[in-house]
Parts: sequence; structure tokens; C-alpha cells
Amino acid sequence: MAYGLEKMLVVGVASSALFDLADADAVFREHGEARYREYQEENIAKTLDPGVGFPFIKRLLSLNDLSQDGAPLVEVIVLSSNDPETGLRVMRSINDHKLPISRAIFMQGRSPFKFMGALNMSLFLSQNEKDVRLALSMGFAAGQVLGRPAADLKGTDLRIAFDFDGVLADDSSERVMQAEGLPAFHAHETEHLEEPLPEGRLFEFLRGINRIQDIEEKLVEDQPDYNRRVHVAIVTARNAPSHERVVRTLQSWGVRVNDAFFLGGVEKAKVLRVLKPHVFFDDQLGHLEGAADEIPSVHVPFGVVNEARGT
Repeated sequence: MAYGLEKMLVVGVASSALFDLADADAVFREHGEARYREYQEENIAKTLDPGVGFPFIKRLLSLNDLSQDGAPLVEVIVLSSNDPETGLRVMRSINDHKLPISRAIFMQGRSPFKFMGALNMSLFLSQNEKDVRLALSMGFAAGQVLGRPAADLKGTDLRIAFDFDGVLADDSSERVMQAEGLPAFHAHETEHLEEPLPEGRLFEFLRGINRIQDIEEKLVEDQPDYNRRVHVAIVTARNAPSHERVVRTLQSWGVRVNDAFFLGGVEKAKVLRVLKPHVFFDDQLGHLEGAADEIPSVHVPFGVVNEARGT
């Protein structure tokens, strides 16, 4: 019987998002592919250090112990532009770090993100901006990891934070903001309060997280002292009165978040340093750069604010 992925939350991760490949990448840039292959073979027994996305992936996979029937809730698949031989070090490092990842696609010189649909993936993480932009242009959900790996303190909880416009929702409201300014934006959102915004690229990923949270809600009913492990927050530059459309849109989609920060232009980094999410998704680099060295950050280069930069 085929291994089914349809009921799982499936995430694709490039080796560059999972591990710190700075040294290997430097060899590739300075000496070319042949020397890079030699370098990886020479260091095949040297375990790679965690990368920016490592703590998030590790904690996401740990949620499989919430399964009620033994079937995995989460599947992570490596999507690599390395060939199978140079990918051996990555797979060995995965084993050394005791990550339950056994599936991978290696395509020499080409990113395999095109297979996301076939593998039921709701998210692809990479350090390669070009691959991320191409994946988004094809309708997939993708993000570029930024900054340095954050320290992963002990614990089993998972805190995820999202921006709203251009991430969970599309950028239609953001286009009003960019074209007409803040007063027109608030007026537009108030006028369209009861009209849900179209779903953005990371909507399905949030829905998958909510399915796991549903299991935890049942555990709380049976065990009142159970501590929820998964926490989801929205951290957005919206404020009143445009905040209400966010809440109404989430309700109409049938998804939910635990917390919402409507900051109205207050620097997000200050809030993120207190919230300490294991990953934060935003479509604007300016909102990520202030905390990227402390908070594992993912740039979703989607929508109007990224169009000029991507040309």
C-alpha cells in the first residue's frame, strides 16, 4: 500500500534552511562544484550544525507524539538541489541529530520545489531567494530563512507567528495601502469589513497547524491540567479600525489563532523578542531585519511590496 500524505501536514525543507552550510557554500562559490563535492565527501562524518529553520522543524516533528492512532501528523521532506552523493552528508546529519526525516528528493543543480503539489506540501523553506520566488510564482507556499540560527532552549512547545497581509491573506489590501496611503487603507477596510480577504500562500499551512491544535483541544477536555504545546500568533502592522477585518476573515476561513498583536506601526522586533516565536513569517524584509539574529525569521517575498525588489 502506498504511503499516503493527504491527511498530514507536509513541509519541504532545503538543506540550506535546515543546516548551517556557510562553509560548504563558500567552497562552492570560490572553487566550483568539483571541489565542493570533494569537500562534502571529506567532511561526510562531520555533523552539520543546525541552521535557521532547525529549531522550528525539530519542534514541528515532535508533535507527532500527539497522534491518537500512531499515524504521523507531520511529515518533513528534504528538497535539495544537490545530487544524491553530496546529499549524503545532509542525511547523515539528520540521523545524527535524531530528526525523524527519512524522505528526500535530490536534483543536481535544480530545486525540486515543483514536486510540492505531488507531495501535498503546504510550505517550502529555503535559503535560496530565487527558488522561493519561483515557488511562490507557481502558486506554492514558500519562504526564505534569514539571519543566524537561534538558540533552541529545551522544551516541547511550538510558537509560530505570522504577519497577515501577503502571508496568510493575499495582498489586495496592501495594494490599497501602497497606492493610496494609510487613511485610504483604513477607509477601504472599514467599507469592506464583512468581505473576507482572499486566502494567501500560507493559509493551508495554518489550517494544518489548526488540525494539530484540534487534537490538543480534545486533550484539554479530557485532562484539564494539560498544557497546550502549539501557540499561533498574528503580529501585524494593522491597528483599529482595520484590525476587525482580520478577525472576520479568519472566522470566515474557519481557522484561528491564539493571539493577535495589532501594532499600528510599532516596531515588530520589540514584540517578537518578548514573544520568542520559533519562526516568524512576514512579507516585508524591513519587519524582519530588526530581530532576525534572535528570532528565526522567514521572508515570504510575495505581493506588491516585493514586486519591485524581485525585478
